[in-house]
Amino acid sequence: MSGRHGRLIGGFLMLTLVALMAACASPPTRGPGSYAVLLPNADGTLGRVMIRGPGGEQMLTLAQSGASLRGDAPAFAVGQEQLARDFGAAMAAAPLPPEQFLLYFESGGSNLTPESRALLPKIVERARARAALDLSVIGHSDTVGKADLNESLSLKRATMIVEQLRAIGLPDASIAIESHGERNLLVPTADEVAEPRNRRVEVTLR
Repeated sequence: MSGRHGRLIGGFLMLTLVALMAACASPPTRGPGSYAVLLPNADGTLGRVMIRGPGGEQMLTLAQSGASLRGDAPAFAVGQEQLARDFGAAMAAAPLPPEQFLLYFESGGSNLTPESRALLPKIVERARARAALDLSVIGHSDTVGKADLNESLSLKRATMIVEQLRAIGLPDASIAIESHGERNLLVPTADEVAEPRNRRVEVTLR
């Protein structure tokens, strides 16, 4: 790899993308060849990255701050134009981060709340934005009723969600459907508590 190759590092959630982002990059203004730049994660949070090289160490803590991979110079700001020039192609080629949607149900059955029903088209829209789709659908229940019945109800809810998404245009995908019943409560409760946030299906797009 030549000294004019750059790498993009964007917080903890994007560290796994480093190998995919070894795109050709121009060095920063008056900068020393290859460098790393810290970007926010998809949810807006920002981690930190330590650059260690033969010339020393530099810690990146500010969004769009960069440092030479040699570690021998202070961090510098990377403007939007420079970021697009050096890393635009790599950023465009990076896979989308996982997205999760929580769909809630009325008590005792498999009827979605109106607010959750309105989310279904958005899930399909986000699914279509992915070149390759891996879908995880996990059903959950509250603690009202017998555990084995809640296990079956949760599977029914998850299966129904997949059917509804397919009916409105869900693209072909690898789909994993699971039931957790009342085993993984979002809000811990005692037995026989009708907590609405526990009656849910978690849909994760990858």
